[in-house]
Amino acid sequence: MTQAAEPSQERLKQELDHLLQRLSRTRLRQGDQLDQLTLPPARRPVYLLLRDHERAERLAQQLEFFGLSVQALFSVDALLASVAEQAPSAIVMDVDFSGPGCGMQLAAQAQSGLEQPIPLLFFSLHEADTPTRLAAVRAGGQAFLTGTLEASSLLEKLEIMTSTAPLEPLRVLIIDDSRTQALHTERVLGSAGMITRSLTDPIRAMAELAEFQPDLIILDLYMPACSGPELAKVIRHNDRYVSVPIIYLSAEDDLDKQLDAMSEGGDDFLTKPIRSRHLITTVRNRAARARHLKSRMVRDSLTGLYNHTHILQLLEDCSFRARREGQPLSFAMLDIDHFKKINDRHGHPMGDRVIKSLALFLKQRLRKTDFIGRYGGEEFAIVMPNTTLDAAHKVLDEIRRRFAEILYPAQPCDLRCTFSAGVVQLDDELDALSMASTADEALYRAKHAGRNCVVRVEP
Repeated sequence: MTQAAEPSQERLKQELDHLLQRLSRTRLRQGDQLDQLTLPPARRPVYLLLRDHERAERLAQQLEFFGLSVQALFSVDALLASVAEQAPSAIVMDVDFSGPGCGMQLAAQAQSGLEQPIPLLFFSLHEADTPTRLAAVRAGGQAFLTGTLEASSLLEKLEIMTSTAPLEPLRVLIIDDSRTQALHTERVLGSAGMITRSLTDPIRAMAELAEFQPDLIILDLYMPACSGPELAKVIRHNDRYVSVPIIYLSAEDDLDKQLDAMSEGGDDFLTKPIRSRHLITTVRNRAARARHLKSRMVRDSLTGLYNHTHILQLLEDCSFRARREGQPLSFAMLDIDHFKKINDRHGHPMGDRVIKSLALFLKQRLRKTDFIGRYGGEEFAIVMPNTTLDAAHKVLDEIRRRFAEILYPAQPCDLRCTFSAGVVQLDDELDALSMASTADEALYRAKHAGRNCVVRVEP
């Protein structure tokens, strides 16, 4: 290969990587449209078998508001026929369906002969003893609920049981002034399923970090423009990258120099030449652990949504990307109506249940490419890339209308909840911070307009 051909191929590879990153960011839920916002289509149905047939029908209707396809079945023959016709995504079974303790036998019977076991959730109206729960485990039960069966808590269990979403590949940024060495490292890590990007100019590192958002950085120790430890210090100055692992990869074998380098913001030191398996294992373990810790740091503990700080960070990142690529971007703020009354009348556990319910509802109804955060208390924020104001308003209003139909079991009567929202689109007059304040003002207007509505801010 000639010297002229190598940089040309490298540029082509970088362009291809950039396109692949854009594609990965725009990956939609199965069945989503590329040209418009649509609700995800019904997946394989959930079969619901309760002794209380009326309760089963109401619960099936409630779960369908969340976007699930649910069939309430009322006999043994109906279950066996339905499973033979179409295997469900899960079965929710009353342990006493068709007789005391018969539900678990029926679930086992329905699965006999199937290549793949069906996820099973067992339910008991009364608290179940250990022998009953043990029988449920032996029948293949993955979850067990007791008491009043409520849509949002059931949905939460079903989401965990039926989740088939693949994990996002680990992302590694390689900074090395030797293009040959950087390409070799890319090939080794790429063969292990990681997404890599290499950089031969360390001065461009911060811009590349903002664009690529790696889980881990591999850093050369000696580079002409600046040394590895100097660059590590620059990276650590930014709070966003304090927790990103930095691994030095160098031929330096002096232990004192290695320890000095690690004291300057590094987490590990690997000496070249290194076996491929050693490199892959070290990078994978550190990157996976860092990703897990970051997910705990940036997510709200009650809902699993992004927290206040991180959703604003995502809004800033998305607005920068939208301007660069000439794509629309919308941002919305939501607030549950009369939330204080819910807490006062029904208690804080009911308030938490409503908050979790709306979080689940938004995750079900929005695209994978949208970012949802709990802004604070009963307030939520949504970043919607590649979305015009018209499309954002349309889908949020549909979500608002469907959310208002959900019932929460309460005394003396079941509870219904609504939310208000304000939505704005990025334009030349707005940056990320002003988008957030403008959407908040629109939300305030929605509250004063009578609540249970979506107010849009025209450009």
